[in-house]
Amino acid sequence: MAENSLFAMLLRAPWWISALVCLVVGGLAAVIAPAAYVGFAVFAAFPFAIIACIAAWRQSRLPSAKRVDETLQSLRGMPWSGFGSVVEQRLRDQGYEVARLDAAGVDFEAVKAGRRTLVYGKRWKVAQTGVAPLRELQAAMRARDASEGLYLAAGEITQQARAFANQHGIRLLEGAGLVQWLALASRPKAAVAQAR
Repeated sequence: MAENSLFAMLLRAPWWISALVCLVVGGLAAVIAPAAYVGFAVFAAFPFAIIACIAAWRQSRLPSAKRVDETLQSLRGMPWSGFGSVVEQRLRDQGYEVARLDAAGVDFEAVKAGRRTLVYGKRWKVAQTGVAPLRELQAAMRARDASEGLYLAAGEITQQARAFANQHGIRLLEGAGLVQWLALASRPKAAVAQAR
C-alpha cells in the first residue's frame, strides 16, 4: 500500500475518522443509488468500516501519551548497556541474527532472510536529532552494503533529519513507536515494561 494512499492515511488517523467516512459514504450511496441498488451502493462503504476496525485495533494496543512520556523518561535514564541489551533482544525476537558493532554510526548489524539492517541507537538520549548521526548511519550502510538503516531516538527528530532518513532508506523509531517496539521484547527491562 502506498504511504500516501487514502487507506494508508486513514490507517494512521484516529479510527473514528474512518468510521465517519464509512457513514458518509454509506449514507450518500444510499441516497444517490436507485432503490433497487441501495444494498450494493452501501457496500461501497464496507472498506472504510474495515479500515476503522483495523485502526481501532492498532490504536488500542498503543500506550497512552502519559505512559509514553514516563517510559521515554525511564529510557533516557538507562545506561547504554541496558538500552542496548533491550534493543538487541527485540531484534532477536523479530528473527534477526544480531552482531554488535563498534563502528561510527552503527551499533548493531541485524540480518534476516539475507537482508542486512544496520541499527544506530547509542544517541537515543539526545534531546534533538539532526542530520549528522543519520549521515553516519547512511555512510555505514553504504560501506556494509545494508539494505536498510534503523535509527532509535527518545527525543525529537528535526524535519531535515526526517527528510534525509526518508531519502536514504533509514527508518526512524521514536516516541510512541519506539516505546511500543521495545515493549514487545521478550525480556524487557523494568523501564520498558511500563509501556505495556
